Amino acid sequence: MSRYAKMHDRDRAHIRSLWAVIAVLAALAGALSWGWAQAPKHLVLRYPPELRQGAVVGVEEVPEALLYSFAYYVFQQLNRWDSNGSEDYGKNIYRLQAYFTDRYRAELLADLEVRGAGGELAGRTRALSEAPGEGWRPGRVEALGEGSWVVYLDVRIEEHVSSLRVKRPRIRYPLRVVLHDVDPERNPWGLALDGYAGAPKRLAQEDGEAPPAAPSEEGTR
Repeated sequence: MSRYAKMHDRDRAHIRSLWAVIAVLAALAGALSWGWAQAPKHLVLRYPPELRQGAVVGVEEVPEALLYSFAYYVFQQLNRWDSNGSEDYGKNIYRLQAYFTDRYRAELLADLEVRGAGGELAGRTRALSEAPGEGWRPGRVEALGEGSWVVYLDVRIEEHVSSLRVKRPRIRYPLRVVLHDVDPERNPWGLALDGYAGAPKRLAQEDGEAPPAAPSEEGTR
């Protein structure tokens, strides 16, 4: 075989090896592109409020302190009637509806209708706050599994009618919170209130606390 023929065969073998390398790289690039396309476009990381000692947080994991903060914030906003409960209650339900499940929203609308028809809302203001010394602590959140929890809020509700205080009870609300990643634009928490996990419970009155200026209304709604 001539020297030219040997060089030709060697070049052809080298070209074939280069084509094989190109094919492998193309297959690898295709696999990487497919994997990138299948990766989630949004990852939710929820950090606990207290980070001074560090925290290990997994994707989609919800810290208990954050669950408590969410439940308290939304429930407090729902029960904030600045001027007139007959108007403010309905407005709050509408404004916060992205933070309610459909079932709880229906319950709230039914409660609004019943209380409005009974004259319980007209001219009434309401404010809800944590009962003194009863904020977040371990044990306030109970995991139910499958993305649901019970958050126990010990709060004080103060109501006035025509500037006269008519109610100031301390109540424990067992609120059910569920994962609800439906509309991140309107609900970045990815959580929702799903109603009560049990009957609200009236707590003992604080020592030295004066009774309301008018007969107190019973009930824990």
